[in-house]
Amino acid sequence: MAFPEDPARWPDDGLRPLTPEGERLFTEAARGLGRFTRGPDVVLASPFVRAWRTAEILQEEAGWPAPRPTEALQKGATAEEAVAAVRAQDGIAVVGLVGHEPNLTQLASALLVGEASAVQIELDKGGALAISGRAGDPEHTTLSWLVTRAGLRSLGR
Repeated sequence: MAFPEDPARWPDDGLRPLTPEGERLFTEAARGLGRFTRGPDVVLASPFVRAWRTAEILQEEAGWPAPRPTEALQKGATAEEAVAAVRAQDGIAVVGLVGHEPNLTQLASALLVGEASAVQIELDKGGALAISGRAGDPEHTTLSWLVTRAGLRSLGR
């Protein structure tokens, strides 16, 4: 979890960081994710400080690859932009994404059924899901699993 929005403290919301408690909670979740599933082949992450730190924690605690900055995952980007970023990873078997809500659940919906608002998914901050198939091809895409931050933390303890 990040600090609350505060334009006086962070006029640029992209600089707003995780709280110390948020880092601690996500560290446990990242350990759990590392125990739950193998890591991706590549990690795309929003360049916003809080998302970038989340991706770094995944690298440190779950053994994921170093993140690649991806503007299509920053807060305010569209699901279509994010789908294009995923599709650009052609030939990569497993792509990990670190971004913001509601962008990630809209992206998941777009990947699953081709429309950002068609599927309502509850993905809490620090939660994770896996989608298999072809990016943006609903006939060949499946939601493989979804785990909450609490579930991952319990695996990480």
